[in-house]
This record gives sequence, structure tokens and C-alpha cells, in this order.
Amino acid sequence: MKVTFKEWNAVATWRWDMPDDDVCGICRVQFDGTCPTCKFPGDDCALLLGKCGHSFHMHCLMTWIQQEASKGLCPMCRQKFEWKGNEEDGNATQNTQDTAQDTTQDIQV
Repeated sequence: MKVTFKEWNAVATWRWDMPDDDVCGICRVQFDGTCPTCKFPGDDCALLLGKCGHSFHMHCLMTWIQQEASKGLCPMCRQKFEWKGNEEDGNATQNTQDTAQDTTQDIQV
């Protein structure tokens, strides 16, 4: 008996490498879900990690940072919010601030 496939549909799943009970500190939605701005989870709804250890959906944090009352502070611990990354030089803080300003200009809220 010979079997041939007429159609093949692959399905993939993904997960953020975060604890199951971890939620965005602003919208309180799990990171495997979507922020209120996005329709679908994934690359368009990226996570931003702060040096303080708190994580947020990109859109939630950008909305927060744009508010004058936020004063650039983490919504959870009220420390100055700085992006967590693999910085190798002393210019990393300035580079992340420039990136944040560029991203803020690109996002329409």
C-alpha cells in the first residue's frame, strides 16, 4: 500500500521564557497573551525588561513613559526605568534612552 500526502499543515507554538504567573505590571495581562493595544501575541507585542527586574509589554510601557506624571520611572518600583540588555560600554544608557525616544515617536497612541 502506497500513501501520499496531498497537503501538509505545520503548527508551531511559542512561549516567552518567563514564569507562568508573571504578568505585565501595567495592564495585568500574562505575557503569553496580548496587551490591550495588540490583536495577536508575538513580535509586535514585545516584552521590555528593566534593570530593576520588572517586565512590561512594549506598548504598555511606551504609553506609561509618554505620560508626564511617569517622570521616566518604573511603574512598579518607581526607580528610574532603564532597559536591561547586554551592554558592553559606558554609552549603553545613552543609547537605550535614544532608542526609547525613537520608539516613542514611532508609536501612535
